Amino acid sequence: MENHKNDTPREVVQLDSKKSIWAWALYDWANSAFATTIMAAFIPIFLGEYWGKGILTEVQQTQWLGNTNAIASLVVAILAPILGAIADKMGNKKRFLGFFALLGSLVTGALSLLLEGQYKLAMILYGFGILGFSGANIFYDAILVGVASEKKIDYVSSLGYAIGYIGGGLLFTLNAVMYIAPGLFGIQNEIRAIQWAFVSVMVWWIIFSIPLFIRVKEPPVAEKLKYTQAIKGGFRQLWETLKDIKHLKYVGIFLLAFWLYIDGVDTIIRMALDYGTALAEQGQIEDLAATDLAIILLMVQYIAFPATLLFNLFAKKIGTKKGILIAIGGYMGITVFGYFITAKWQFFIIGGAIALFQGGIQALSRSAYSRLIPEGKSAQFYGFFNMLGKFAAVVGPFLMATITGATGNHRLGLLSLLILFGLGFILLLFVDFEKGEKMAREYLGKGELIKDGKLVGE
Repeated sequence: MENHKNDTPREVVQLDSKKSIWAWALYDWANSAFATTIMAAFIPIFLGEYWGKGILTEVQQTQWLGNTNAIASLVVAILAPILGAIADKMGNKKRFLGFFALLGSLVTGALSLLLEGQYKLAMILYGFGILGFSGANIFYDAILVGVASEKKIDYVSSLGYAIGYIGGGLLFTLNAVMYIAPGLFGIQNEIRAIQWAFVSVMVWWIIFSIPLFIRVKEPPVAEKLKYTQAIKGGFRQLWETLKDIKHLKYVGIFLLAFWLYIDGVDTIIRMALDYGTALAEQGQIEDLAATDLAIILLMVQYIAFPATLLFNLFAKKIGTKKGILIAIGGYMGITVFGYFITAKWQFFIIGGAIALFQGGIQALSRSAYSRLIPEGKSAQFYGFFNMLGKFAAVVGPFLMATITGATGNHRLGLLSLLILFGLGFILLLFVDFEKGEKMAREYLGKGELIKDGKLVGE
């Protein structure tokens, strides 16, 4: 059977260019500052020590943080497939990426202006920050197939995550030192240090996004449409994508599995510091201070950089699917261990374990998905990919917040994530990547496939 891959418009864009690869990966360096300094570190700290100080209890803090993550992620989930389809029609993935990145960075800077007690406004702005961060990632992921060939896509995907850990880690190192020893920088106190950290993330995100817009070419489309035409075509294409997924069964199974297990990953990333802070404030973990949590987050960043690249090499030896399954199993172990922790050193072990699997499971999932989808529809299919990933981030934080609020027990809230990891693991076992890749290559749309050189229906 003849392979028609080389006849697609993607030939116009030079794949595997070193300048394009590094410019694309550098955006991960840019936006990881938000994921590390804002989501993982200072939002949970600032909510308790400043915005909600004397107003919110530990359980209420978890509820506000979890529900804000859930609502913002739900908005992204609704918009993701529509925006992805529109971008495919208009050929302006970079423009959409720029809009959302600018939204996220400016809102992050605005957080530095809020006053003590303004926890509601803080959570609203934080929600818009998540929208900008996650919305931009839809188009960042979609651009990947215009940067790397199938041969290098695993490497480039892992490179992006690895560089992101270094970039996010470097800025967070500065921010953490500012927080621990504000006097070294001529800063008045810890509160002012965090406010300056918000500003630094805004500047960092904007500056290091620039190379992508200069060096990376827009993946071409067969026919560009006007905005109104693109919106109509986007909704129509959204419906067509749903039908495509119906016929490409391994895409559907993989997306469902991804939706479940990445939920647990995203929830741990966003809620881990809140979990540790709550247990420490309740006296369940002795001598665990905010400075310890900052050090643990730094440790995660610097271990995760080599771990992501090494996990990619490990996955090449055993297979991408097995690599993802091992990472899911690792997170299940982390969740169980986290339920029983009572000492500070145990929290350090959890941080190290997260670092071993976090980048690997994200990078491998993104590149594995690219092998199951038809060419020419990358943005809309990655729209679904991000929709389910971010919709999962609705379920996880909401589940953790709800169970914690109902029982008053943060440990049970964490343990609930085992459901998501377990179901995701089981479903992934049923994804046959070899058959899925073949179906993606031969898929013509409308349920039609080429089999043995003949056009056949569903």
